Amino acid sequence: MKVGVPTEIKTDEYRVALTPSGVRELKDAGHTVYVQTGAGEGSAIADSDYVAQGAEILPDAEAVFGASEMIVKVKEPQPVEVARLRPGQTLFTYLHLAPDPELTASLVASGATCIAYETVEDARGRLPLLAPMSEVAGKIATQAGAFMLEKPLGGRGLLLGGVPGVAAGKVLVIGGGVVGMNAAFIAIGMEADVYVYDRSIDRLRELDIAFGGRCSTCFASTLDIEQRLPEADLVIGAVLVHGAKAPHVVTREQLKLMKPGAVLVDVSIDQGGCFETSRPTTHSDPTYEVEGVTHYCVANMPGAVPITSTYALTNATMPYVVRLANQGVHAALGADPGFMAGLNVAAGRLTYEPVARDQGLDHTPPEAALAEVPAAA
Repeated sequence: MKVGVPTEIKTDEYRVALTPSGVRELKDAGHTVYVQTGAGEGSAIADSDYVAQGAEILPDAEAVFGASEMIVKVKEPQPVEVARLRPGQTLFTYLHLAPDPELTASLVASGATCIAYETVEDARGRLPLLAPMSEVAGKIATQAGAFMLEKPLGGRGLLLGGVPGVAAGKVLVIGGGVVGMNAAFIAIGMEADVYVYDRSIDRLRELDIAFGGRCSTCFASTLDIEQRLPEADLVIGAVLVHGAKAPHVVTREQLKLMKPGAVLVDVSIDQGGCFETSRPTTHSDPTYEVEGVTHYCVANMPGAVPITSTYALTNATMPYVVRLANQGVHAALGADPGFMAGLNVAAGRLTYEPVARDQGLDHTPPEAALAEVPAAA
């Protein structure tokens, strides 16, 4: 199979979808790998590093898309990239379609087979290709929130961990999944006063054991969160509904309960955001203020640490990329129901039910749509 790796063009995105070790794996299996010149520079990977493992360097994205049967990316395709997709081609990347009807429609119209990292499941129903970036994003969320609490950046002027004689700041982490767990670990390490919210009692038990009792685990009722907001210095939104839009757990009206200069960090922004007042921002312009509360809603938080993020992501995605290349999309997805769950678009049809539900669209079962894709794809 001919596998292409274009340079990421989303604002402030420095990750790359394949490392030299990934090129080596694919080459050893008999595949051809095309990498756009400069694709790895943001992650400190030179073109020569790819060439040394057998990749062919192409001058631009148009050449990569034109030569490749499968495109492997990091972030959702931008409009110019969608325009380069063609029927029978496979796209494997993060898609986050639920909050983006325009991208959904354009991918359906492209005729390409589109597999989303974030909806691939393992045998236990976990999200193995989302997890590494959730770990990174959770840790960044606390770091960024602590930074934004500093007075010159518009924050309250509070040191999150306090000092002897001065109380620590209060951190609310809403969502006890991978993001929330990692956000809480960093907040605990900073010696903040930490509260983690989730609606699963079993998950709260697991977190209590993992944290060794060093933070409070709380059931995520609307009232309990609302009563805690006036005390909060930093609130981290880490709510995930597999493949669907995130629910709002803090409303605009509830912001008025919070302290001036408090900070909200919305890690769920890729799925529409879990605060009513959230809107996507960039690393270049990361924050805005609503009701006196700073909002940090960067849509690609792990992109700020691309050396860490690229290797963490490709460690997880590489086995799936190799399976697609070795077996083809039909056999690779057909042999693994969890991998099939990653299929979002095929044969001009939307195949992921949560996205269809959020956007009020019809959906086709993935197996049925995949059967319409030519076997060579």
